[in-house]
Amino acid sequence: MRIIFMGTPEFSVPVLDALVDAGHEIAAVYCQPPRPAGRGKKERPTPVHARAIELGMEVRHPVSLKGIDEQTAFAELRADVAVVVAYGLILPQAVLDAPNAGCLNIHASLLPRWRGAAPIHRAIMAGDAETGVCIMQMEAGLDTGPVLLRAATPIEAEETTAQLHDRLSEIGAEAIVDALARLPDLTPVTQHEDGVTYAQKIDKVEARVDWTRPAVEVDRQIRGLSPFPGAWTEIDGQRVKLLASRLADGLGTAGGVLDDALTVACGDGAVSLLRLQRAGKGAQDRDVFLRGCPVTEGAQL
Repeated sequence: MRIIFMGTPEFSVPVLDALVDAGHEIAAVYCQPPRPAGRGKKERPTPVHARAIELGMEVRHPVSLKGIDEQTAFAELRADVAVVVAYGLILPQAVLDAPNAGCLNIHASLLPRWRGAAPIHRAIMAGDAETGVCIMQMEAGLDTGPVLLRAATPIEAEETTAQLHDRLSEIGAEAIVDALARLPDLTPVTQHEDGVTYAQKIDKVEARVDWTRPAVEVDRQIRGLSPFPGAWTEIDGQRVKLLASRLADGLGTAGGVLDDALTVACGDGAVSLLRLQRAGKGAQDRDVFLRGCPVTEGAQL
């Protein structure tokens, strides 16, 4: 098929590669414009932009698709379908209608649960047993379109957002190739309003750990916010990000360190901290972290 690909972050790159490997023609790649990054604040292309250049593809990065000129240029590509995955811009109706088969979105949740911006984070933070990917026919509403195909997967007990992100990216790549191969035979299934939840954008104010909460909630917070923005606490007055954890046995004063292996008491139960990051330092596994920043039994976080 002749496809317009629309995506921006690392999550979208495996999907682009899968479409190419499946033999589809990529008419053009749309992504967000380069942004200033690094110490020199030089403009850096997005992961999709960089990959598309490597593949020798035409890249377009308009700041908006609302203008008639951009909509005309989009329509003139005469695509069979547009594949959209974490693109980052709202698609006007004229854009949604331009490809012969419309625009298909790869959404990282089992719709209608977790419509919106942060479905992977929210699924882990809510303690969902499973999540997945939906291939959805796009319409004007926020992730409200009918679902053509869905693929479910369990969320592992110690899985972080970073790990689940990578798995869902690969599942989405496989699912869209499957969906395109069977597109004429797939029946769009309208989303039921029962069970609708919204995955609000993550706010940094959610990141500070409240050790008086139950251990199961603290563990989900740590894993759900890893790697960004990163749940954090203070150790000896220094802010430290907590990037991986597991539930542990133990009781004590909330925030109290129960042993020399960073088992920390919560309001109910305890968590074991497995990966941490001090300000200005790289992320470290627990044993390495403790060699440079000893935290002994009885300390208070």
